[in-house]
Amino acid sequence: QLHVVESGGGLVQPGGSLRLSCAASGFTVDDYAIGWFRQAPGKEREGVACIRTNGGSTVYADSVEGRFTISRDNAKNTVYLQMNSLKPEDTGIYYCAPGLCTLGPIKGGSWGQGTQVTISS
Repeated sequence: QLHVVESGGGLVQPGGSLRLSCAASGFTVDDYAIGWFRQAPGKEREGVACIRTNGGSTVYADSVEGRFTISRDNAKNTVYLQMNSLKPEDTGIYYCAPGLCTLGPIKGGSWGQGTQVTISS
């Protein structure tokens, strides 16, 4: 069974940084594409970043390109999302998902509890 636990969220001021972690169990992160998603209050869940297998190429939504970096640590079986230059519109619950590499709005799916990110002064 594929299981992930997201962590690292918090409250930061605009312009600040956070690093989210997606700790995997029951599978090896190197064997799956891993996506990061977020859902803001009242909005659809959307994919913001993905790291693929076979070389680990990465893709980002336009809204986070240049500010967010997704990476993978195979030794720790964890995928990270480094978020810099945070904006209030980055506020939301962030989720990771193995085998799901979608940017933009996404409906349905099975999700963990996520980690809350709040950007506010």
